[in-house]
Amino acid sequence: MAVARTRSVALVGVSGRSVEVEADVGNGLAGIHLIGLPDTALFEARERVRSAMVNSRYPWPDARITVSLFPASLPKRGSQFDLAIAVAILGAAGVIPAERIAEPFFLGELGLDGRLRPVRGVLPSVLGAAKHGEVTVVIPSANAAEAALVPDVKIMPVADLRQLVEWLRKGDPPPEPLPFDLTEPVRPTVSPAVDLSDVVGQPVARRALEVCAAGGHNLWMLGPPGTGKTLLAERLPTLLPDLELDHALEVTAIHSVAGVLPSNSPMVNRPPLVSPHHTATSAAIVGGGSTIVRPGAVSLAHRGVLFMDEAPEFPRHVLDALRQPLESGQVTVSRSAGSVTFPARFILVMAANPCPCAQPQDKADSCTCTPTIKRRYLGRLSGPLIDRIDMKVTVARSSRRELMADRQFVESSTTVAARVLGARQRAAERLSGTPWRTNAEIPSAALHADYRPNDEAMRQVASCLDSGALSARGLDRVVRVAWTLADLAGKPQPGPDETGTALALWMGLNS
Repeated sequence: MAVARTRSVALVGVSGRSVEVEADVGNGLAGIHLIGLPDTALFEARERVRSAMVNSRYPWPDARITVSLFPASLPKRGSQFDLAIAVAILGAAGVIPAERIAEPFFLGELGLDGRLRPVRGVLPSVLGAAKHGEVTVVIPSANAAEAALVPDVKIMPVADLRQLVEWLRKGDPPPEPLPFDLTEPVRPTVSPAVDLSDVVGQPVARRALEVCAAGGHNLWMLGPPGTGKTLLAERLPTLLPDLELDHALEVTAIHSVAGVLPSNSPMVNRPPLVSPHHTATSAAIVGGGSTIVRPGAVSLAHRGVLFMDEAPEFPRHVLDALRQPLESGQVTVSRSAGSVTFPARFILVMAANPCPCAQPQDKADSCTCTPTIKRRYLGRLSGPLIDRIDMKVTVARSSRRELMADRQFVESSTTVAARVLGARQRAAERLSGTPWRTNAEIPSAALHADYRPNDEAMRQVASCLDSGALSARGLDRVVRVAWTLADLAGKPQPGPDETGTALALWMGLNS
């Protein structure tokens, strides 16, 4: 009887923290004791581990077993520690050599029959283990493709506890995971059947969507139902370029922690589209949870699009919760057990009807809402939130003649995405050497110090600032949109036309 040590990983948000698992099999009243701030799921690992060992035909020590998870001050949550606990107990009982389990990391949930079941958050867990150099990580076979995304880490997929123990005792390695080439394209998360050419009769809104995609700007569309607001928002991801490798790994890690990673693809390389229902709570939007803090809609939409359909129907406190992540690109969820920070840099698209009845206002006796009702309805969107929207577009109903005339000007998503990619490449060249990649990410200080347009281009914007029609934050957003318009036009910097168009888009609802 002795002490054996091995390693596992605890998830804190989307970051992996190394945890040392120690098992001591010694004299005393028979039983197993877990220490190190385990949660309920981890506390129940005692029964899962015991049944898995017995059903795998390994003796359960008839002694006092103490399992310690270090650091003791770090809360441990989830069932991914099952495998590490079982291996540590087997090492302390002398079933397997203790020296062979000291260096590898073990992740996985054990079934009562000894099978290894997949767990959430394998990618960020392996990324956390990779911080310790070239290490070996043992994971369930079902998580092999996801874990293989991390370079310079030896992944050992196993199907059950007995297969792992025989490898540790005899040195026969389990089968290697299938190699996953990060340069190979994976199946996109956006259906190819969705195309911008489906939207007819809204040329201004389609142009606004292109500007949003090129610069990462936020958009508010106001108009009656049936005008194409939802169609436009759903097609915005088709205009965005594929995620770069570091961004793809970041997005995949978030989806892995949330348990929504697509089963047909180990990596998310397309910008996601998240559209929560208007009954969603603030915890569902920004993240939360009583025991395990999970990422919310703003984090699941990281590097993608968050679409708030029927935005005035959301509770006001839920909408106002978007203000902080829109500015900082991250959200911090604080609970009694600690604080967790999730990345949340997304394009916000909001759609709203002009009034609660949503009836046409250009026909006699169609809309019965009074001006007070309309103001109260749209007033659910607070001024500070609206001030963080870069572009506001009114989407009106189109006549049959307008629909027929606009069909010849409709472009496919592939055509528009090519222009968006060119604009983003120009912005990337201008922003080379900085941590920013799109115009929407440029902070205010750098915007006015290094990327301020000339006085002629700023004359109209400055007059609106002096008159109070434009806030200081609004000024920054107008300048950012002007830079995006210049990138789309292939100009070296914005001129009066670009700043004027950007100003009109920002004040769209008042023009």
